[in-house]
Amino acid sequence: MSEEKFDAIVVGGGLAGLTAAYCLAQAEMEVLVIERGTFCGSKNVTGGRIYTHSLEKVMPGFAEEAPLERKVTKERVALMTEKGVVNIEYASGKPDTPETASYTVLRSKFDKWFAEKCEEVGVMMVPGIRVDSLLKDGDKIVGIDAGGEEMYADVVILADGVNSLLAQSIGLKPELKPEQVAVGCKEVIQLGEDVINQRFGLEGNDGLSMLVAGDPTVGNIGGGFLYTNKDSVSIGIVATCSDIGRVDVSIPDMLERFKNHPSIEPLIKGGVPLEYSAHLVPEGGFDMIPKLYDNGVLVTGDAAAFVINLGYTVRGMDFAVESGRLAAEAVIRAKAADDFSAKSLAYYQKLVENSFIYTDMKQYRNFPKLLERHEIFNDVPEIADVLFDRLFRVDGKKPVSLPMFAIDEIAKRTSASKLLELVMVALDAL
Repeated sequence: MSEEKFDAIVVGGGLAGLTAAYCLAQAEMEVLVIERGTFCGSKNVTGGRIYTHSLEKVMPGFAEEAPLERKVTKERVALMTEKGVVNIEYASGKPDTPETASYTVLRSKFDKWFAEKCEEVGVMMVPGIRVDSLLKDGDKIVGIDAGGEEMYADVVILADGVNSLLAQSIGLKPELKPEQVAVGCKEVIQLGEDVINQRFGLEGNDGLSMLVAGDPTVGNIGGGFLYTNKDSVSIGIVATCSDIGRVDVSIPDMLERFKNHPSIEPLIKGGVPLEYSAHLVPEGGFDMIPKLYDNGVLVTGDAAAFVINLGYTVRGMDFAVESGRLAAEAVIRAKAADDFSAKSLAYYQKLVENSFIYTDMKQYRNFPKLLERHEIFNDVPEIADVLFDRLFRVDGKKPVSLPMFAIDEIAKRTSASKLLELVMVALDAL
């Protein structure tokens, strides 16, 4: 293998890397994918939910055969205190299309299937190998070194996740800052299809996505999530690294706390744990995006920080797929011109800037600043809890003015100047 030169080597067998490889192979290019896990998906931890619009461009009708779990038809956002919870739920009766649908997925199944589709079109898959470094000829990346074995290519596509040490090693990406990343901790619990439908009020293949702020992270920046799969649920915690140590509760203990909350425990009672995993998640948004190209190299997916968390939705998979597709388009163009210089591969940057990736991430570039405010995870859930408790309490006592009651509760927790500051940050984020 070391004597063979590929058109492209893709480092990482997640959605970005597999999409790039699939598109390049369809263009009759020789592609090698190196995956550190024992198989594609074995190390992917995403919650997770995939918005299908971007993959539909690459593989029209893929949902008919892919191992998807459930179509998300219910959206639930919750503000949680130690004992209480305020849920906002939306269920749309409107028909959707393949471009507007979204599904829950288990990455160990989905990515493995995608890798098999890549092999069908000619991609060479090599799992179980770690890439130690990138090979250079002058200022150009010309291949990889994996355990002492050197492999060469016209271009290397880095799809090796948020903590891309390879991108850092060549100066494309700075070292991660604690406030830019979070630790995600997830458990998959088997319940059975009928139990899930009954407990979550679902029918057939319908599914629910739930995002929670407040008590799951004990007021730290982050939140909890729960997704319904066919016969299991994915439940987890995401907590920003800069907040670790702020409270005397570890990330695994936060997950146990979340699972035992009075509103969550009945939903997962009697379940059998199937999987437990943890992973870093990019949280910096638009301002975290690194340089995306150089001579003979491109950066995609989580390695490029293409993730956005808006509190009510978390997106990364659709960005990963699109960035992989655009990387492939840039490489195909470079191959036609026999030019893999930085000047040629800058076309990838142009494609990304003209895509929904940049449009959406730029639109919400200030959202991380809002989600850095501890009031969102401490005071807001507490105020909501107290307000709704008063709203629904009937005790024969003199009624209170709810607006004034809310103002009093807010005044107990913050000053007018801090409240105004929070409102301005929120408006700026939106």
